[in-house]
Amino acid sequence: MMRRRSWQEQQRADGRILLSALCIFLAIMLGFPTVANLWYSFSDVSFQDLSGSGFVGLENYSAALSDPGMWDALGFSLRFAILSTVLQVVAAVLLVFVLHPILLVRPWLIAFLMLPMMVSPAMMGMMYRLILNEFIGPIPAYLDMLGLYVNFLGREHVYATLVGMEVLQWTPFAFLVLLTARQSILPEVEEAAVVDGATGTKLNLFVILPMLLPTIGIVAFIRFIDGFRVFDHIFVLTGGGPGNETTSISIYIYKLFFKQSELGEAVALSVVLLLASLVLLQAGLRLVVRSNAK
Repeated sequence: MMRRRSWQEQQRADGRILLSALCIFLAIMLGFPTVANLWYSFSDVSFQDLSGSGFVGLENYSAALSDPGMWDALGFSLRFAILSTVLQVVAAVLLVFVLHPILLVRPWLIAFLMLPMMVSPAMMGMMYRLILNEFIGPIPAYLDMLGLYVNFLGREHVYATLVGMEVLQWTPFAFLVLLTARQSILPEVEEAAVVDGATGTKLNLFVILPMLLPTIGIVAFIRFIDGFRVFDHIFVLTGGGPGNETTSISIYIYKLFFKQSELGEAVALSVVLLLASLVLLQAGLRLVVRSNAK
């Protein structure tokens, strides 16, 4: 008994040492930038003077939150994140129901389904910029042969184009997570449902789908956050244009920081979004804990 207790105490001591090292690493790598950003958000800082010696209080926050362009960018990010998340989750659920029996027999097909996710968002944006270009793109050229003229990057279609890109690239992620949850359902549960008369569509809607709801919620939460902070492929494909039609909040902060040299205002807006993200994350964690408790 004494040996077992001493072994457990040694394990706990080793765990404390490893955890302390991790905490120190995170404090250095994340703590210092966070503190610096907080200071810059209350300072008059520029590329000529990065010391942030001029304290301006809440002026940066007031300027950032009173800019109509910021609210337009925030609205675009919210609409983009909500729509792309809904489409990805719905498509992933349908693919799970359709492809699950096939993938049980041929699991190697999953590798092909994951290919879009393996391409970096910036490279994906560059690829679509080439194939959708109204002058040299092959897709507009083929449509023109059929008598159809579609400017995918024009004002009328650019939003749908960006949402389609997001859905095509990241639906495999949602599909993979939901497929894992689907395969973790015990066969005994399905057999019992079949004995009770739940087959085909009834089995999927009234037995499988309710069991997947917690995983669907987690996937939707992750994809919403990722969609809200989107930057790479939109910046490469449109640069936030035409005009400011596709300026997400991340692109807006980038332009504010590097092009308009409003460093303090950009950092202040970043701090506001960080706090909002923490609140949203805390709310999401509470929902997950409550669902698991039930």
